[in-house]
Amino acid sequence: MILIFGGAYQGKLAYAVQRFNLSEADIYRCSENDTAMPQNKKAIYEIDKWILALIKNKINAEESMERFIVYNNNSIVICNDISCGVVPIDPELRAWRETVGRSLAALSQKSDEVIRLFCGIPSIIKKQIK
Repeated sequence: MILIFGGAYQGKLAYAVQRFNLSEADIYRCSENDTAMPQNKKAIYEIDKWILALIKNKINAEESMERFIVYNNNSIVICNDISCGVVPIDPELRAWRETVGRSLAALSQKSDEVIRLFCGIPSIIKKQIK
């Protein structure tokens, strides 16, 4: 698995498309209204929105993430880092922020490569040599 994360509008998807030669058909775009597990695509985009859908529907996001990692261990996972800024007052949004942070940690541990994008510039945080 490859994890690409960073703030909103930092060019994560454009970077993934260029580096991994992805087409639109290769990309699963997550929605905050869809709790179905994203799978069977080369790239999973905005997994943070899927996590929000799970939280809104009171589905255990951590257990769902464990299953996601098993079924998507060959995917490129793209996630918005929502850990910066003011902590939300709304309990649901606070839970979302915390769960995305824990999910990024779990995804990072299982990923062969972890890339952080900031201002369109990739920084390789982890790269396992096979």
